Amino acid sequence: MKKIFAIAAMALMTIAASAQKIGHVNFTELVQLVPEADEARATLQAVSKEADETLQSFYEEYQTKLNQYQQKQSSWTPAIKEAKEKELMDIQQRLQENQQTFQQEIQAKQNELMAPIYDKVQETLKKLAKEQGITVLFDTSSAVYFDPATTVDLTAAARKVLGIKEGRTLQSLQEELQAQAQAQQPQAAPQK
Repeated sequence: MKKIFAIAAMALMTIAASAQKIGHVNFTELVQLVPEADEARATLQAVSKEADETLQSFYEEYQTKLNQYQQKQSSWTPAIKEAKEKELMDIQQRLQENQQTFQQEIQAKQNELMAPIYDKVQETLKKLAKEQGITVLFDTSSAVYFDPATTVDLTAAARKVLGIKEGRTLQSLQEELQAQAQAQQPQAAPQK
């Protein structure tokens, strides 16, 4: 009797599992292409630029003092030479500490800016999945294998709800970012 009950339970589970509607979406694509991600990237770029400028000023100070040390060290007394070496080491240490601090702050800012984007995309996907009766939704950007013919693709619907421009792809985003980076590069003076 227990054996028959176990077989019946397994049959019901198989039927229930086959009745599930499964969907898929590229979560990474949605997060990167949502308009709020552009704003987050712009903010992060500004924060990063400010940090780079600060680090550059530390580096320039270090280089100036190092050049001065190299040019004048032979004329200095041992006490002055030792003081200048200590000053150089202090500047170098501040530079390294600030670099680490800035990296941590930029990472924290990125997490702060991206958290609401992740939440928005997740909530949108949950809503769309419920509306379409999807019981399991998985991310194709991390899937080892899936057969798209056996699942429902929610990507197009999610793109529409999230306000992602039609035709915008991860490749077009990469091209946009490269064009922006090139536009910000200082132009070399023409040679005569």
